[in-house]
This record gives sequence, C-alpha cells and structure tokens, in this order.
Amino acid sequence: MSDRRLARWATTSARVVAGSAVATAVVVGAVAGIAAPWPSFTADPVRLQVTPAPSDTVVACDGPVFALGRAAESAAGLTVGAAQDVVSGPDAADAEVSSVSGATGDGSGDATVFRAPPRDRVATPFAAAGSATAASPDLTGFSASACRPPLAESWLVAGATTTGANDLVVLSNPGDVPATVQLSVYGAQGVSTPPSGTGLVVPAGAQRVVPLAGLLLGEESPVVRVVATGAPVRASLQTSLTRVLLPGGSDQAAPLAQAATTLVIPGVSVLTTGEGNAGTVLRLLSPGADASATVTVTPVGGAGVTGNPRTLELPAETPTSLDLSGLAPGPFTVSVEATQPVVGGVWSTTGFGEGADFAWYSPSPEFAASGLVAVARGAGASIVLAADAARGAASVTLTPQDGGAPVTVAVPAGGSVAVPVNAGVYELAPDAPVHAAVSYSAPGALAAYPLWPADAAAGAVTILP
Repeated sequence: MSDRRLARWATTSARVVAGSAVATAVVVGAVAGIAAPWPSFTADPVRLQVTPAPSDTVVACDGPVFALGRAAESAAGLTVGAAQDVVSGPDAADAEVSSVSGATGDGSGDATVFRAPPRDRVATPFAAAGSATAASPDLTGFSASACRPPLAESWLVAGATTTGANDLVVLSNPGDVPATVQLSVYGAQGVSTPPSGTGLVVPAGAQRVVPLAGLLLGEESPVVRVVATGAPVRASLQTSLTRVLLPGGSDQAAPLAQAATTLVIPGVSVLTTGEGNAGTVLRLLSPGADASATVTVTPVGGAGVTGNPRTLELPAETPTSLDLSGLAPGPFTVSVEATQPVVGGVWSTTGFGEGADFAWYSPSPEFAASGLVAVARGAGASIVLAADAARGAASVTLTPQDGGAPVTVAVPAGGSVAVPVNAGVYELAPDAPVHAAVSYSAPGALAAYPLWPADAAAGAVTILP
C-alpha cells in the first residue's frame, strides 16, 4: 500500500470511529434525557373575585279567580269570578307596582306585579300575598297564594280534567322580553306534549290562560311541567270543582320549583274521613324517564302524633295517588322520602256537600335564613313551622313589620307548630332550618301556600379571563 493510500485509509477510519462515538454519545444522552426529570412549569390563571350587582326583587301575583265559559256565546271566554285582595310590604321598600294583562279583554283579570330596586348594592326584601273568595251559583271557595318570582321551570301538581273539573293553567310574564312556554302533561299513559301546550308565546308584561282540559282530557291526576325560554314565567294552576251542578270549592295551587328526593308539606288540614270518598289525597310523580322510585310517606301531627309510614313504588313518569283519609282529623305535616327525585302535593276538602271547599298543599323548601313572608287576609290563618328530625329542633322568631311585638316559638325535631297570625308582612327568623307554610282553615274555607325563602344576596364569583 502506498503512503497516499495509507494516509487516506487512516483518515477514513478515524472519521468512522469518531462518527460512531458521536452517535453513541447522542443515543446515551437522549436515553439519559428521557429518564431524567424534566423541569416543570405551572401557570396560575388570573382569577378575579367580583360581586355581581343585585337585580330588582320581582314578585308576581296570581291575580283574580277566573270563571270559564259563563257566556253562552263564548264557551272559552274568561270572566272574573272573584277579585284578589293583596297584602304587601314593607311599605318602606318603595316597590314599583305594575300588572300583567291579557287574560280578559276589559283588564279586570290583570294580576299585580311588584318590582323593588336594590339599595346600596343589596337586594331589597319584599313579600306579597293575595286571597279571594268566590261566592256565586257556579263558583265558590276561598283561595290564597303568595306572590312569587318567575321561574324558568315549574311543576304544577294539582287539578283534574274529569267531569266537574274546570281547571286553568295561568302563565304570567312580568319581564321585559317575550317568553316561549312548553307544557308537558303527565298522566295515566305517561308524559305527553300536546300541541295546545307547545310554543306558547307569553308577551312581556302579559298573562296567558290555558284550560287544563285542552291539554289532556279525562285525567284524574295530572301533573304539568312548565318550561319557559326567553324569559321566566310565573305559573300557577287555578282549580275548581262542581258536583252535580253544586260547586265544591276552588283554589289557586302553588308551583314547585324542582323535583327532590325529600318533600315536606306542612299545614295539611285533615277535616273529613271521606264519607265514602277520599277526603285527603297525596299525589306523587317520579318524572325521570325509566326511573321508578320507592317512597316512604310519613304524616306527623302537630302534637307529635305520627301516622303509620307508608311505602309505595312510583312507576316512572306516571302520577300515583295515596289516600290519607284514614288519618284522624287535625293538622298534619306530610313528609316524603324517595329514592329518586319526585314532585307531589296533597288535596284536602272540608266535605262533599253544599258549601264545601278544598285546598291543594304544596311542598315547602327549606327556610334556613331570616326573610320576609306575607300572610294574605283570610279567616283561620296560621303560619305552620316544621323541623326535620335529622336537622334537630329550631327556634323561630316572627316579627310583624307593622310594629307589633315579635313572637318566638320552639319547633321540636320531627314535629310542627302552628302560630295564629293576622294578615300582614312578617320577618321569619329561624336559628335552624325549618319548612314553613301559611294555612287557612275555617267553616267552608280552606287554603294554604308554601313559604319560600328570599333569594340570597349575590355572593362573589370567580372570573377566569
């Protein structure tokens, strides 16, 4: 081999060896880099704590009791059967008073709306309630209801569409934009969405009344779900009954805001054992599709006397009724525990003859903080307070807003107390969570409505830009 070739071979060999060494170093470095812990970096997002400005306190009333089809020339025409007398306060709130209209052409069916602006970035407390007494050959009975904020979803557990029933779904829109409402009806055949309950437009500041029989005819135990888009609505069910041309009472049934696994219905008045008919009936529904529920029903008397708990199965999307007429006459709180969210209500009557009246009792949500409540005018009015056995006893102070002396009552765990009251606005201040309702019981007059706590002041929310 010549010197030149030898030098070229040596140079090439050196390059190969060096390249191999570099490649090996790269592989070893890559493996070591993968195995070694990499530096970490965590970026904390910017968080802003802001408290939204409170909105106006808006409560809408049910309005008068309507009579349907009194005029021979207009079977679907509405007239006012009894005007509503409204109690509101406190007067210092300076609430703006307006109305929702459209139920009747002459404005007699308008319902009152109260709007109280916030003060110093704090929502203004305000409460109102109304009552009406119908006394005519075709419509009788005493009705009472609280004025409530509108809701995006409501459940109406009351009424019937069988012979003698003349029930109305009342929709009010106290807002500034139109609302579109969908009515779904649960009956013996399950849930249906009738064309007459689809796409109902309720203009801003207007009221719309829909006959319940036009949604599902011949149903003994209907439950109506009300869903509003565009704007929330105030929904209620006006129900009246005629037995062989003899009026059997009327009522304005309160809505439920949502289904729950625990329902507490205070202030139920059991006045008759039935006289061959069911004088007190509990209606329940498990609205979840393919979700049957097992429920335990416990009636508790005001003196702590407990009726025998009843357990029953609720089929999915089908209302079920339970006769409670076996209870001894007196006031009761009906508690329902369920394995699935349910809605419910209790119907009770003073009797089945001339001059009879009835009431629908709706579940009361938990009242955990002080708030204002209104008691409408009516005979035999009382505020009924119930405490859960699991939550313990409670002490509740009722302070009249007209300057009267406050009253403090002790509510036993698992029991209830009825406090006789006059019409007016009260501050209800519990030291532990309770359920509360206003109940009326007098000869030929029966009514009740649940007390809801006021919306809590808007708390701070976190914004992530």
